[in-house]
Amino acid sequence: MTESAESSRIRVSSQVARIVSSEAQRELQLSAARGALPLSAVDLVTVLLVFGRGSDVELRALARKTLRELPVSLLIPVVADPNVSPALLLFIARERLSDQSLVEKLLQNPVTPDEVFLLCAKQCAEPILSMVAANSARMQRLPELADIIIANPQADRVLKYRLGWQDAVSQQAAEADPAPEEVAAEALSVDISDDGDEEDEERRLSKYQQSLVIGVSDKIKIAMTGDKEWRSILLRDANKLVSSGVLKNPRITEGEVIALAKSKTTNEELIRIILLNREWLKTYEMRRALTLHPRTPLNKALRFMALLTDKDLKAVSNSKGISSVLVNNARRMLAVKDMKK
Repeated sequence: MTESAESSRIRVSSQVARIVSSEAQRELQLSAARGALPLSAVDLVTVLLVFGRGSDVELRALARKTLRELPVSLLIPVVADPNVSPALLLFIARERLSDQSLVEKLLQNPVTPDEVFLLCAKQCAEPILSMVAANSARMQRLPELADIIIANPQADRVLKYRLGWQDAVSQQAAEADPAPEEVAAEALSVDISDDGDEEDEERRLSKYQQSLVIGVSDKIKIAMTGDKEWRSILLRDANKLVSSGVLKNPRITEGEVIALAKSKTTNEELIRIILLNREWLKTYEMRRALTLHPRTPLNKALRFMALLTDKDLKAVSNSKGISSVLVNNARRMLAVKDMKK
C-alpha cells in the first residue's frame, strides 16, 4: 500500500479552515460538529473528519455521531467523486460500513484507498465481498485480500473456493455434496416458500449462491413469487427482466418499494414501473423519494414537487444530486411562498 489515507494530509476550503481553526468560537465548532451549519456536503464531511481525528473528546464524539446519522443521499455524491480526498472516503467507510448502497459507490470510486477494501473484506457480507473480489487490480496489489475474505465468516463457500480456499475438511464436504446445479435445484424447491426448516449449511447453497448458478428464466419466476430475501437479492440482478419481476411479486411490501425509490442506484426501468403504480404513488414518502431520485423523469418530479412541504422543498433547493431544473424550481416556489407571507 501507498501512504495511509488515515494519516494523509488533506486540503480544506477557507470556510472549513475558519471553522476548525484553534481561534474559532466554541459554539461555531459545536454547531459544525452537529451538522447544523450551511456547508456543502464535502465541506461538512471535511469538518467532521478534522474533528473526528482531533484530540477534543466532545467534538470527536459529536462529529462521528453526526456522520453516522447523515442521510445516504447526501453522502453518495461525496463517495462517488473521483476528486475527493481518499482520507474522507476512509473516514466515511469506517462509520458507515453497514450502508450497502454507500459502500457500493465507495468501491467503485478509483481513488478509494486500499484501507477501505481491506476493511470491507474483513467485516462486510455479500454482495460487498463479491465486489471486492471482482476488483482484479486491487486483488493483485493486495494479495492479502483473498486470505482476509476467506477468513471472513460471512463469506460464502462459492466465493471462498473461487479465491482458492483449500481447507481439507471443506474439500471433503464439497466432494460428498452433489453438483452445484443439483444442489441449487434441490434447494430451490425449499427456498421459494417461506419458513422452511433450515438445513445444514454444508448441505445446501444459500439463496445468494443459488442466484449465481440458476438461469434467467428461473430467476424471473422466483422474483415474481419469492420471499423477502429472494426479492432483496434479485432486485440487484443486472438483468432488468429479473429485477423488474420483483416489482410484479404480489408479496412485495410498500416499505420495500419506498426503500427502492430512495436508493440512488435504482435503475430507470424500476423507477418507471413504480411510477405506473397509482397505489404506490399515494404516500407522501414515495412522492418525496421519487422527486429526489436522479432517474425520475423531469416532468414527473416537477409534478411531485408541487406536493412537498416547505421543509422538503428546502432540501431539494440545496440538493447537489439532482437536476438543476428541480433545484431552481424549488427555490422559486420557496420565494413565492415567502412573498405571500
